Amino acid sequence: MLKPKRILVPTDFSEHSDASLIQAFDIAEACKSTVYVLHVVRDKVHYTFSDDFDAMQVNDKGLKALDKNIIKSIHEKLSEQVTRLLKGRNIKVIQDVIFGIPYEEILNEQKKRKVDLIVISSLGRSGIARFFLGSVARNVLKGANCNVLLTKQ
Repeated sequence: MLKPKRILVPTDFSEHSDASLIQAFDIAEACKSTVYVLHVVRDKVHYTFSDDFDAMQVNDKGLKALDKNIIKSIHEKLSEQVTRLLKGRNIKVIQDVIFGIPYEEILNEQKKRKVDLIVISSLGRSGIARFFLGSVARNVLKGANCNVLLTKQ
């Protein structure tokens, strides 16, 4: 029987991610595992809006402050999600927010943390249709060096 010690759960704050977190917490409680909850911010704001910022003459210092505020805000949202779903269980949870391409950062985190199970929703916030596997989940499933549990609602 699989008894993971390190579980990685990517979240996009959707109801699908909530379901993945609940399943990961159930497994972690039974196996006394550590859960790593990760949110990946798709792009740095200044890359997305670089032309607009150039027109406003925003400097690098201002852009770094903006990125820092975004990370802080998302950390707060992540803490709220974890607290709401954890419901007082005694599970070690480590949270992180990073910039990057979601599936690449999830796979990097898996290697860095030596994760032995990834619990990920088959659909995310962009859930094009209930009949298609999400592109992030598909790429994680193809690239992971550990077991992957796909959840769905």
